[in-house]
Amino acid sequence: MAYDDLRDWIKTLEKHGELKRISEEVSPDLEITEITDRMSKAGSRSTGQGSVDAQKYAPGGPALLFENVKGHSGHKVLINQFGSERRMAMALGVQRIDEIADRITGLMNVKAPEGLFDKLKMLPQLGALTAAFPKTVNARDARCKEVLLKGKDNAGRVDFDLNQFPILKCWPHDGGRFITLPCVHTRNPVTGKRNIGMYRMQVYDGQTTGMHWQRQKVAAEHYREALRAASSDRVAAMAESAGGAVSVPDGPIGGLPQVAFANLKGSRLEVAVAIGTDPATTFSAIVPAPPEVEEFMIAGFLRGKPVEIVKCETVDLEVPAHAEIVLEGYVEIGELRGEGPFGDHTGFYTMTDEYPVFHLTCITHRKDPIYAATIVGKPPMEDAWMGKAVERIFLPAMKMTIPEIVDVNLPVEGVFHNLMLVSIKKSYPGQARKVMNAIWSLGQAMFTKCIIVVDEDCDVQDIGEVVLRVANNIDPERDIQFTLGPVDSLDHASRLPNYGSKMGIDATRKWKAEGFERPWPAMIEMDAATKARVDAIWAKLGL
Repeated sequence: MAYDDLRDWIKTLEKHGELKRISEEVSPDLEITEITDRMSKAGSRSTGQGSVDAQKYAPGGPALLFENVKGHSGHKVLINQFGSERRMAMALGVQRIDEIADRITGLMNVKAPEGLFDKLKMLPQLGALTAAFPKTVNARDARCKEVLLKGKDNAGRVDFDLNQFPILKCWPHDGGRFITLPCVHTRNPVTGKRNIGMYRMQVYDGQTTGMHWQRQKVAAEHYREALRAASSDRVAAMAESAGGAVSVPDGPIGGLPQVAFANLKGSRLEVAVAIGTDPATTFSAIVPAPPEVEEFMIAGFLRGKPVEIVKCETVDLEVPAHAEIVLEGYVEIGELRGEGPFGDHTGFYTMTDEYPVFHLTCITHRKDPIYAATIVGKPPMEDAWMGKAVERIFLPAMKMTIPEIVDVNLPVEGVFHNLMLVSIKKSYPGQARKVMNAIWSLGQAMFTKCIIVVDEDCDVQDIGEVVLRVANNIDPERDIQFTLGPVDSLDHASRLPNYGSKMGIDATRKWKAEGFERPWPAMIEMDAATKARVDAIWAKLGL
């Protein structure tokens, strides 16, 4: 099922009892966060549920639509829309997330048809591929352009202001209000490839925000490509600015002048931000897809229907035609500003750091726009369900690159980039270590701080079973390896920002071919015949 837009999705949530409307006046300053945090942890083992009846709600609680936001009469805030296993599946139009993984596996295993029957069987797959391509519509048919703000009033002031929207301040020590669920659109200045990413945006004033694209994200690479293009010496520009990550003086850092950074002023990378899109498009913004694959195509594949897009008013980019709100503008190359602190999905505050500044040139929106947001903090929260969906959907692609993988589990408490549990079909000595290194070379998986590898007979979804294997199967000095490399920007424990150590644990059975000479004991398990006899009399036991 493809939802036309956010409002279509909201109707479906309400129809299926997955939405709660809140008419009581609530402040966007901390109060919405506290309410949502309590609800998102309902039904979980986590503490801090306040007055929530844990038995009343399924894990994750309902989606929430705040209809009376203090200081923003007439505005609504939607939050926790993806915050349960059921809603995450509903958002992607399936009963189970694994259905999408099955579709991806089918596409990967497609073979040349040998006859008419084979060709007919391929039609659904071809249809899915056709649906992946976005469809451009005229501005008059784009609901995101019902209201256009790109001019000036009689006093010469611009008529667009972010402060009109109920943007949240999430946690007490946050540096300000943050846009938390934006679909940020950029274009590679060299290849022209479009990208949609999700990067928080701290509101500085009515016309500027921070743009928190972390160093290894695709939009950050687009920024670096623009920096390279504006520089007389590309290598020096990258080295002296740490890849565009630090502010540099107009003169050289040391030695002879290599890059005249003052000359970069005025060089821009255009950006557009869509807030409140259909759920598949929003989800596609967090998907760790290769840069060559546009998120519009991912969303179309997930929807089974093309995403309708429209040209922006002031920048050369396309955005979802029926988004609730669209922000247009640019970042200026070389301009950075302090961003943060921000209460993050790690459960800790991310401290202040320098990031590019987003300058607005235009705002378009629907009449009475619905502001879509999320909050992050100590898990489990809404992002937990989104992350688990990514895990299941991209397992087939991971297996395609590392075929010995049986299953993976990114525990919610490991906040996705801190812990990965992997089961493998071990076929040769040292294979567990080969898998670790393969994962650390695989896209966003390179940030994984700890990887635990177990044998194929261990269910990695059963944390207790994994702990049993790890605790019993390793000799710590022999079976733990460390490596250095890039780490997540949110890792506050690393020795340097974005650079630190990672750990792999080989908890597989050790082979003689790996130098293990002692006998390896069998795991305890009842024999099949006894199990069958007890099954036959179980109903008579009164247990």
